[in-house]
Amino acid sequence: MVEARATAKHVRGSPSKARLVIDLIRGKRAAEAISILQNTNKRVSKTLEKVLRSAIANAQQKAIEEAKRIDEDDLIVSKAYADGGPTMKRIRAAPMGRAFRIVHRTSHLTIQVSEKEE
Repeated sequence: MVEARATAKHVRGSPSKARLVIDLIRGKRAAEAISILQNTNKRVSKTLEKVLRSAIANAQQKAIEEAKRIDEDDLIVSKAYADGGPTMKRIRAAPMGRAFRIVHRTSHLTIQVSEKEE
């Protein structure tokens, strides 16, 4: 049983928005998940596609080390989650000498793929 994962850290964008896209691909076949990400109209979907392709490549590399051959169609997205990363805090001038805080959120995206159960 081959399992592999890939992570992208410090990705600009809030984790809650990334979770909306991640929920679409969790549990799907890897090839199907790539096509879903290519047709999703969200900014984080390009980054998630990159992370998914990296996880697939990691699984294929692990399979080569075990003297096996694995294809995209044999893999499923077993785990996928978005955790909060560090937050950049900025100040914006407001009327009457006050200041408003601008919060730029980041997230850590993780995708784990594994072989299909037979």
